Amino acid sequence: MNNQKTLILAIETSCDETAAAVLRGEKNVLSSVVSSQADLHKHYGGVVPEIASRAHIERIYPVVDKTVQDAGIELSDLDAVAVANCPGLSVALIVGVTAAKTLAFMLDIPLISINHIHAHLQSAMIEAEDIALPATALVVSGGHTSIYSCKSALELELAGSTIDDAAGEAFDKVAQILNLPYPGGPSIQKAAEKGNPKAIQFPRSMLGKDSLDFSFSGIKTAVLYHCKGQNMKGSSLVSDMSEKEIADIAASFQQAVVDVLVKKTMLAAEIQNSGTVLLGGGVAANKILREQMKQKCEKRGIRLLIAPMKYCTDNAVMIGSLAWHKYNAGLFAGLDLEASSSA
Repeated sequence: MNNQKTLILAIETSCDETAAAVLRGEKNVLSSVVSSQADLHKHYGGVVPEIASRAHIERIYPVVDKTVQDAGIELSDLDAVAVANCPGLSVALIVGVTAAKTLAFMLDIPLISINHIHAHLQSAMIEAEDIALPATALVVSGGHTSIYSCKSALELELAGSTIDDAAGEAFDKVAQILNLPYPGGPSIQKAAEKGNPKAIQFPRSMLGKDSLDFSFSGIKTAVLYHCKGQNMKGSSLVSDMSEKEIADIAASFQQAVVDVLVKKTMLAAEIQNSGTVLLGGGVAANKILREQMKQKCEKRGIRLLIAPMKYCTDNAVMIGSLAWHKYNAGLFAGLDLEASSSA
């Protein structure tokens, strides 16, 4: 079965975006709605689970209703409903899973469960044609930094992951240290534009010559010590810094993280003998990462597929696109589907 006319409603509530989309087939996006909660969490410097859950409850059905209306269809036209059920914030995932199960039961259509991280890789393939697989795939987001061997949309083998902070978490925490707004990724990138990436030599943790795992806790701590001193008594140092000093710290930190991400991905591509690299996740929106990954791939004759900017952050289009593959394979979930914080 390879039906490009299949209509799938997809739902995504893994963190702080309430999102829904309707796709016809794998790549024909009829509608996509994303309701961000960034303004609700910026005062705390990160996502507060209880606030995220309440916001999802308030927004989920209005978002689904608008998505269906924008697609110009009726609920009865749907062939399946898909939902991200892992990994993520359990209290947030439960909202989307409950809504999806309710719709699947009410409409008597298949329910499809989707791994949120795997969907980020699918976002790198949504607008591409003639994709040569297997590929080396890097997902780099707020909660996850992982490298996969991707044999197909449904065949992913984990090759390496973070042992502590993910890259996105490091961006958020360093932004807090520098008194920059949440979310940290865009704030660090903006500040770094006026800085010198070679001003400060922050550590690049490689975890061994052939390791494909990541660790960003050390660089976060290095930034903290740089700003407040080894005795942590310089609490006023950041407020006393010039815009140029903060820009240099942001640029140097950003470059250190990008260096690790690019080097690990190129190592994985060499080990896996891949001719294609996939890049997805929220941090994949980072301009320096995109540019330097492109440069390295071009130098090695590797095709690079990066998620379009609109699909880097959490969205339901990537959920629906991956769900199409599972629909064709007959991989459906039961109405006892549960949300899980882990993959």
